Amino acid sequence: MKKNEKKIAIVPGSFDPITYGHIDIAKRAAQCYDKVYFAVMINREKKYLFSIEERVEIAKAALSEFENIEVISSEGMLWELAQKLSANAIVKGYRNNIDLEYENKMAKYNKEHYPNAETVLLKADEKLSYISSTVVREYLSQGKDLSGYLPEAAISVINKLSKKF
Repeated sequence: MKKNEKKIAIVPGSFDPITYGHIDIAKRAAQCYDKVYFAVMINREKKYLFSIEERVEIAKAALSEFENIEVISSEGMLWELAQKLSANAIVKGYRNNIDLEYENKMAKYNKEHYPNAETVLLKADEKLSYISSTVVREYLSQGKDLSGYLPEAAISVINKLSKKF
């Protein structure tokens, strides 16, 4: 990397919806990089509760306090997005060895296709490692309190959107 080149990272995921665990990874990335793109992605193999537009809206509400984080969406390959944004890094979080093994495979694939971006894997904060989007969706379907899982701003957006369910 050249001396004055901006350090740009992408924090990708499906974020259906964003949780405190995702926010922690984005926050940690924001402390290390000049610009962080929080990329809401589409995985064709997944069924989503929220549309990509809704997931972006929820993420924007949850991350609004971070000046160097921009929430975007992408339907393409991650390495193509990294190339398009001139990213130096792809930052991913992992909770356990299963996540780590999967993320290492994805890192290899992305590096083969776009060698200019290193994948940085951050271990989830132990206090947040029990949180997942799956749990949040389950709690939402049961009408349970979400306050321990995502910030109030994101919960407000979800409550507005969940009227349609």
